[in-house]
Amino acid sequence: MSRTRYTARARRRGARATLALTVLLALPGLSACRESPDKTVHIRIATGSPTAVYHAFGESLAAILNRELPDVRAEVMVTAASAENVRLLGAGEAELGFTQADVLPADPGPHPQVVAVARVYDDLLHLVTTANSPVQTLTDLRGRRVSVGAPGSGTEITVQRLLTAAELDGGQVRQERLGLDDSVAALREGRIDAFFFSGGLPVRAVAQFAQDTPTRIVDLGEWTAPLRVGNPEVYVPRDIPRSVYGIDAVTTVANPNYLLVRADLPEPLVREVTRLLMERRSELASAHPAAGRMSPRSAIATSPLPLHPGAADYYRASKP
Repeated sequence: MSRTRYTARARRRGARATLALTVLLALPGLSACRESPDKTVHIRIATGSPTAVYHAFGESLAAILNRELPDVRAEVMVTAASAENVRLLGAGEAELGFTQADVLPADPGPHPQVVAVARVYDDLLHLVTTANSPVQTLTDLRGRRVSVGAPGSGTEITVQRLLTAAELDGGQVRQERLGLDDSVAALREGRIDAFFFSGGLPVRAVAQFAQDTPTRIVDLGEWTAPLRVGNPEVYVPRDIPRSVYGIDAVTTVANPNYLLVRADLPEPLVREVTRLLMERRSELASAHPAAGRMSPRSAIATSPLPLHPGAADYYRASKP
């Protein structure tokens, strides 16, 4: 690319960023981004556990927004993850947030409060136990102590559907509702027999557990089809290769992850967020490999939610 073309492109990008912030600062009543006395625009990113993918992705995205958008101050929120993130966005307590697709309503209605920026990667459901555990299949959980995910997490929603499909609901599993870090600690100390967690590969807390404890991840591949009966566009089978955690490869249930945004955020701002999300993929991937799996082509597949108009405008303009 010539220096002239590069300079022109950089000038256009700078103009877009300035326009985004000008529009935003001109709307002091907008609850999504409150203007502080020093004119800083605050963007809160709802993520998840500090040792899970949402948080790593969110931290890297916040750093990029802070560096490249003038007068923006992005910060990461530690949450229970998907379901809580959607609630925070709808309540005006966050501007951006991550969620699994199966948390979203099948019909968001004609004017949803929360819309999509991008499909970012797929979550894979982990059923983790120790290598010497009698839990070798999903049905072996009957009568055992199992963490099904934190209240408000996407993990909990997926697991409840999975247990229903396997006829393990109705008290047949002794359920604990623990977050990822607490689940790992409880399994290590023998207070539970297994735990579920849904996350992009690799999940750091699972990798750390497998490094110091003989570990088994239970194969859940056969349960994808039963789950798809009521959710045909969500669940798909995906492999967890041996290279990820250094233990036997398995097939499990996966579903897409989206980056969401408040529907009332200004279009120019969301367009700039979308641009940086796509153009800084290599930097995001250095924070977590899952972020590097995005592409403009796959990012637009956000059913059942529509794209925010600012995001849709970016994807239209970026087509070759």
